[in-house]
Amino acid sequence: MNLPTNRALVLLTGILTASLLSTVALAQSYGPPQALVAPSNFKGVHGLAVDQQGRLLAGSVVGMSITQVDLKSGKGTILVDAPQGQADDIAIGPKGEMAWTSFLQGVLRIRDNDAAPIRVIAKDLPGINSLAFDQKSGKLYASQVFLGDALWEIDVSGVQPPRLIKKDIGGLNGFEVGADGWILAPLWFKGQVVKVNPVGGEMKVINSEFKVPAAANYDSKGNIWVVDTKTGGLYRVNAADGKRTLLAQMDTGLDNLAIDKNDNLYVSNMVDNGVQMVNPASGKTTQITKGGMTAPGGIKLSEDGKTLLVAHVFGLRSVDTASGKLNDIARMHGDAIEYPFAVTLSKDHYVMSSWFTGTVQLLSRKDKSTKAMAHGLAAPMDAIEMADGKVLVLELAAGALTQLSGADLRDKKQVVTGLQGPTQMILGKDGGVYITELSGRLIRVDTASWSQKTIAEGLAAPEGLAQAPSGKFIVAETAKRQLTEVDPANGNKRVIASNLPIGFEAGPSLPPPYLTTGVAVAADGTVYFSADRDNGIYTIKPN
Repeated sequence: MNLPTNRALVLLTGILTASLLSTVALAQSYGPPQALVAPSNFKGVHGLAVDQQGRLLAGSVVGMSITQVDLKSGKGTILVDAPQGQADDIAIGPKGEMAWTSFLQGVLRIRDNDAAPIRVIAKDLPGINSLAFDQKSGKLYASQVFLGDALWEIDVSGVQPPRLIKKDIGGLNGFEVGADGWILAPLWFKGQVVKVNPVGGEMKVINSEFKVPAAANYDSKGNIWVVDTKTGGLYRVNAADGKRTLLAQMDTGLDNLAIDKNDNLYVSNMVDNGVQMVNPASGKTTQITKGGMTAPGGIKLSEDGKTLLVAHVFGLRSVDTASGKLNDIARMHGDAIEYPFAVTLSKDHYVMSSWFTGTVQLLSRKDKSTKAMAHGLAAPMDAIEMADGKVLVLELAAGALTQLSGADLRDKKQVVTGLQGPTQMILGKDGGVYITELSGRLIRVDTASWSQKTIAEGLAAPEGLAQAPSGKFIVAETAKRQLTEVDPANGNKRVIASNLPIGFEAGPSLPPPYLTTGVAVAADGTVYFSADRDNGIYTIKPN
């Protein structure tokens, strides 16, 4: 009698143990994050300066920081952190003071030395872009570009308001004050290099052969050096007759220029997230630092799962999912795109959206030509092209899901309103549109009736999402810096990865999502996510 009972007990114990182990395995079904694309120093490097200590300083607008770059290792060390460090350009004064322009904040800041407090000496100047000191007089000048078009003299004490020197110039970008007191500058929108008298605003054209000149500086011998962001060329310009000579051909997306005491040239590239040093005699170029992704946002997997598409603000890149190899699809200022923050795929197009420019763009997957470009949208965060050619857009500022149709997507119709911070969306396996809202919801929208259904609530600032092979959703909860699995059947949530480098905070006056954390899931269950804190792309593989 005891033998069968004992066997039954052993059998029951085995069943319970197997069930418990199965539950544990389910709760630990993913491995740790692994970098597919390595982290990098910047979120787009812009202004450069060599200070009196010989330090190379680099500014980032999107990353809102100023970084000291080690010339030998390329390693970056934060000198002024976000959000006060937002710098489109950096200038060093005759006393060693450092001033910088915070482009998106419309603010100009200064500090007398590393230990001194940071002071705001000008504000309410949207698009404050480039600046330079007159090394003889100590006067400081600054320009507005893109969000304004003017040249100002700035009181370094911050007591007097800025003095307008000249407006409607044509995009006076990275400039310098010469020994004669005149301002040497490129005109971004006119393709010219000019000199401007800061006293009365008189302007003289030196050269008109550039496509999009971004910066102009003097070396110690009086030569003029100019970078062209459209062509990727670094040119020497004769100050006497304006004739130019190409010294080095680099990639497009060049932004700024700095020259050290030995006349070595340092050039920043916002697309490649890097800085190069150029020998002024030979033109030899040395890469000091470079990043794989500039500011990665929305991501999408190709149909075969072999390629990951990444919108990284300054371009659209593909990543080979097996090797991590990168390929440029389109580059800002080299190609006709507008700062993509998110990307989706349709049969024929890359569908890119930018809250910064208010645009949605359909870029041909075949020849990379623009098939449609919709402007005037209210902070579009994400867009999907449907099978019928209509495009659905999440408009953050309008709290709406908007349908675009017609020639060049000019016809707009809000099909769902009252959304609470719509951020990212996907087309689900069941044909419904699933949307994350910053308020904490994951919702489903029926595309036939435009009715809504709440799938889950209480998520912490959810952004990117993707549907796993199981039908469950993987959502990036950026406020908690974790990835969470959501069961659409009951709304149950389970954290699959935590303490992730996501959830980079927006600066003053910027929309809360700022840089989107993108999520994608492969057919084998591998999860991909973009990391806006360190600019990496990561994979999490299921066990």
